[in-house]
Amino acid sequence: MEKKRLALLSLFLLTAATAFAQTSLQQQISAAFSRLQSDEQCKYGTVSLTVLDAKTGEQVFAGNPNVGMAPGSTMKTVTTITAYNLLGSGFTYQTPFGYTGSITNGTLNGDIIIKGSGDPTLGSWRWTTTNRSNILNQLVSALKKAGITKLNGRIIGDDSLYGTQAIPDGWIWQDMGTYYGAGVNALCWHENQFDINLHTGTVGSAVSITGSTPAMPYLTFKSELTTGAAGSGDQAYPYLPTGTTNLMYLRGTYATDKAEKSVATAIPDPAFDIAYRLLDTLKRLGMAVNVSPESSLTLAAKNKPTPVIANNLLNITSPTLGQIVYWTNRKSVNLYAEELLKTIALKDGKTVTTNNAVEVLQNYWKGRGIDPHSMDVADGSGLSPANRITSLTIATIMQSTRKEPWYNGFYDSLPIYNDMHMKSGSIYHVLAYTGFVTHQGRELCFSIMVNNYNGSTSGIRTKMFKVLDVLK
Repeated sequence: MEKKRLALLSLFLLTAATAFAQTSLQQQISAAFSRLQSDEQCKYGTVSLTVLDAKTGEQVFAGNPNVGMAPGSTMKTVTTITAYNLLGSGFTYQTPFGYTGSITNGTLNGDIIIKGSGDPTLGSWRWTTTNRSNILNQLVSALKKAGITKLNGRIIGDDSLYGTQAIPDGWIWQDMGTYYGAGVNALCWHENQFDINLHTGTVGSAVSITGSTPAMPYLTFKSELTTGAAGSGDQAYPYLPTGTTNLMYLRGTYATDKAEKSVATAIPDPAFDIAYRLLDTLKRLGMAVNVSPESSLTLAAKNKPTPVIANNLLNITSPTLGQIVYWTNRKSVNLYAEELLKTIALKDGKTVTTNNAVEVLQNYWKGRGIDPHSMDVADGSGLSPANRITSLTIATIMQSTRKEPWYNGFYDSLPIYNDMHMKSGSIYHVLAYTGFVTHQGRELCFSIMVNNYNGSTSGIRTKMFKVLDVLK
């Protein structure tokens, strides 16, 4: 009997201690949240924070949890988690490569076609298997294996799978020519980017263009850049060609002391570029060619259809979804997130548009108890300032990963800031974080967002970290 009373007493004390610790944590978070909310930098802004128990989903703290906020790149966690659920961690893209026509005595009388399937890693430097030289070598080897020694026809980058709209609605014009605003194409190449090389002068003087890496002989560049003061960084923005012109403008400033002296720029037509690179490679290898590079876009401009592969030579396999998600979140690669979003629409059998993909995403989470109105989504990366989502929704989606077999892979994809595994998000006057942390042995997940803050980003970041420090 005595042992039973002692056991009950111990259980009571343990429960009381746990309840006290939880209440104490809630009070500390509440106080820190109130300080941030009343800070001068948030005077005209909105602050939202939701903290959940990562294992049980129990709400630990909620401050403005149901207010729709611009999430910046924390939107990528929603996209990648949805992709994990709908595609599976082992999912890979397959890019077909083949030809039309016939081969006679080593001469192909027909077209060579690279058919885009949505793989954002084709030609990427992040893996040895995907880099440009490796992919081009695979394509050349497949042609040689087929006995092709001469080409009469065209080399075509087939970008038709996703239609003609490569830029999601809601992206701003200033972002579209930058590497992080590259188009979301069915046939991607080298993450749809290249570098424009610069030469700066004295502060206020013109910045000249010295070339590009790699060379882009089919494009023309015009600099309207001026040399910025030391420490002002890269404020240069490339602008995509409009209409039928191949002219790209660079506008803004570029700091005189910046070492790189180059601007990462979006490729206007990646499908054309891979066709161009393959043609150039074949010429350098001495193959007899009488062909021209084309893409779905250039053919459409001539009112010509994109032919279909009749004889397949090769399927290029991408890294797995888990590997793609790692870089999507670690380096906040907008292209990867947008391609994954479109892929879930393709998987669902819908016409591949960003809007249809968003509908698939919202319906998936609706089936798991999340109100679609809590996630007014414009894209998969968070680059659009039109996105609105609540911190409760992000935190709930993050918490759902804890029971999944791919959780460890997802967790590892989150960068480390402030000694915490969390994804950041930053667009104009928006800063957000979402991630996981352990507090006295208890695993927590959280989403915190500040919209329309004033002053410096570094200042608001420091103040947000002080709130998150309470969770450690």
